[in-house]
Order: sequence, then structure tokens, then C-alpha cells
Amino acid sequence: MFPADLDIMRHTSQNAGVSNQPFDDPAHMNPAVPDPSSVLIIGCGDIGRRVAARWQGVPVSGLVSSAASAEQLQTTGITPLRANLDDPATLRDLPLANALVYYFAPPPATGTTDPRMQHFLNAIDPAQLPARIVYISTSGVYGDRGGEMVNEDTPPNPQADRARRRYDAEQQLRRFGQEYGVAVVILRVGGIYGPGRLPRKRLEDRIPIIHEHLAPSTNRIHAEDLAQICVAAARRGRADGIYNVSDGTDSNMTEYFNTVADFLKLPRPPAIDWEEAERSLSAGMLSYLKESRRMDNRRMLEELGVELQYPTLETGLAAMLSETEQPSPEESP
Repeated sequence: MFPADLDIMRHTSQNAGVSNQPFDDPAHMNPAVPDPSSVLIIGCGDIGRRVAARWQGVPVSGLVSSAASAEQLQTTGITPLRANLDDPATLRDLPLANALVYYFAPPPATGTTDPRMQHFLNAIDPAQLPARIVYISTSGVYGDRGGEMVNEDTPPNPQADRARRRYDAEQQLRRFGQEYGVAVVILRVGGIYGPGRLPRKRLEDRIPIIHEHLAPSTNRIHAEDLAQICVAAARRGRADGIYNVSDGTDSNMTEYFNTVADFLKLPRPPAIDWEEAERSLSAGMLSYLKESRRMDNRRMLEELGVELQYPTLETGLAAMLSETEQPSPEESP
């Protein structure tokens, strides 16, 4: 555990609502712990590479499963480590001792638990414990709230299996942290957008969306803001702390697709009612449409001292005007 973690555990915050404005009151901000001696990123994809770039002067290793991903990490100055979270034998001798660990690897695609997280935790030698672990979870653990506000004290109620797997991983990790005295920080993240993460292919294929007055409330965050939040969580997140991560904008799924279509200069997708959606949309998309909630992000802004670079979808898209957008809808963090 980093020095000052006990002070952070004693610190509490009152959530007042959503915001996309910077929060400057140092009285609410958690004290910073010293920077780590090393960083290990489990599942070092797009977000992992963005996070690694922010730890200048600190050795960063990234765990990936493929040779191509390992080669990509090498070119960005990240030390690649190849392992398979489905094969516990490959997880021996990871550089974990006193390291800051980011766990960004997704769970398996089926089931309601995350055996990959269990394999990782079982591979940790109690004599070589990491200093802290930051985990990217999902806002889906709250389930459908009918568009109501949720904060970190809202009881989880995951209703889709993908959210149940994430909540299982949260619980495993928190139990581990409490048993071994390792500071664990959970980030419950909404939809991630940014370069390489826009639904261009879906829009080009003219896949319909639900009428806006029927659309669920959604929460999102720009990939670069998520990266800076991951760094802030490592420095100021309280042990066993949970933080909702979104830009605080009150929006819905249909508005998102229409705004991105306008940005990409593509036709807006056709709008349909629920009856047609049940017939024509995928089971995965329907499961998203059937959940609606708004996330209170005040704890993130206050305790972590985050000032969002892209506080709205419009500012995030405007910054991407010079980017070449390639379809990459499901890349893991």
C-alpha cells in the first residue's frame, strides 16, 4: 500500500449531481500518493497505451496475448509481456512487487463470472504484492434505473451477463485488496468514444436506431479523458474506492448516433419504434436499449481533482477533425 492510503480511506465525499465543469476546491480533493516505481498494464490496448504515455519517466510493462500486440507495444516504448489470462501457467513471474497495476482486460464473452480475474489474482505472490490496482469496470453494474441518477452508493443490480461478469471481477478484486492490504480503485465507466472508437461502420450500414423520445439515457467519456482519470485514480483514488466515470452530459443513445453521423457527414440512421426494434436489432443492442441511467460524476471530479479535456461530445468530436477515423467498434481498453 502506498503511503497516505490510510488517510485516503478515511476521506469521504458527498455527491451532489452530474457536472462537466472543473472542480477546483482542494478541500475535497484526496491527497496524492507518491508516483509508483513501475507500472504494469494487464490488457494493454488502446486505453492502456494512452495511460502508459502519461507515465513519463516510470517504467511501464504491458501484458498482451498476441505477437502483433506485443510488437505494437515495443514501438511505443512499453515493455511487452505475453501471457494468456485463460492459462494460469503463463501468468507466473509477472513484475508485480510494489507496482501500480492497471487491470484493463475484458472478461470472457460468456458466463456470469470472470475467471480471468481469478487467474490473475491467484498468480500474485503474497510476498510480492502490488502497491495498488486500478480496474476499469462498467456503468452496467447498476442495471436499468429508468433514467434516474446513480451514484457510487447506489446498490449494484447488474441485469445483463456482461455486467454480471464485471461486477464479479469487482468483488473478487475488492476482497483481494481487503485481505492483503492492497489499495484497489474501481472505475465504473460509461461508453468510451474517441479516435478509432466511433460507430462509422454501423452508420454506413444504415442500421436503425430507436426514436429519440424512446431512447435511454446514456453516459460517455472521451478516451483521452479516461486515460487521465486512470492516472488520477492511481494518484488520488482512495483505497477500496469506487468512482463513476463520465463527462456528466445529459444525453441519450439516439442523440449520440445522430451527432456522430453529422460529424462524419453521413446520413442520420433511420428511426424506428420499439416493436420494429424487437424484430430488427441484435440482442446485444436491445440489451443496451433496455437500460437507462444517468451517472453522478461528482466524486470523480472532487476527489480525483479531474478537469475534463473534453467535457461534451461536441468538444471531443471537434478535436478529432484532423484525425482519420477508422472503424474499431469493440476494441477493449
